[in-house]
Amino acid sequence: MSTTDMAARPSNAPSLRRLYFTRFGFAIVWAGLFAATSDSPLGTFAFALAVLYPLFDLAAAVVDARSATAAGRPTGILYLNMAFSAAAAVALLAVGKDDLGDILVVWGAWAVAAGAVQLVVAVLRKALGGQWPMILSGGISVLAGLSFIAMAGDATSLTSIAGYATLGGLFFLASAIRLGRSADRSPAQVG
Repeated sequence: MSTTDMAARPSNAPSLRRLYFTRFGFAIVWAGLFAATSDSPLGTFAFALAVLYPLFDLAAAVVDARSATAAGRPTGILYLNMAFSAAAAVALLAVGKDDLGDILVVWGAWAVAAGAVQLVVAVLRKALGGQWPMILSGGISVLAGLSFIAMAGDATSLTSIAGYATLGGLFFLASAIRLGRSADRSPAQVG
């Protein structure tokens, strides 16, 4: 599909912008709570937060897919993200809160899969504008996920997960701001 074809379709940039601001706020609050409660041994509250993050990502992907469908844009790859996030939440529940290494492996695998999807989706959405932060975030998520898996054998802490969420949140903020600027510059293309 050409950029002209994408521009002729209704835009979902305003709903994406709201979603990105919401994801930023959630990530920052979540990271603060997780960092404050994720001492070893991992308590029930911190473990619940660890499971909540991929569930929130699942919900965000559902909202994203609905707005993309309403705008007549492709959504298939977003369903992959939904599946990966649901699988991550189930896998976290299966491994439980007692082995930090297992939690890091699950988070790492999810970060790799979700980051790859985010990267592809952002590349496909370049015509909307404001997607470079999402492209960078997707790539960094893949690398961070591999890092989580690599350090799982010696895991004594999960604070790196809070850093991952914070950085991801900042990328969502940057993309939301850039989407607004793109809309101001070219309303015919971005909506």
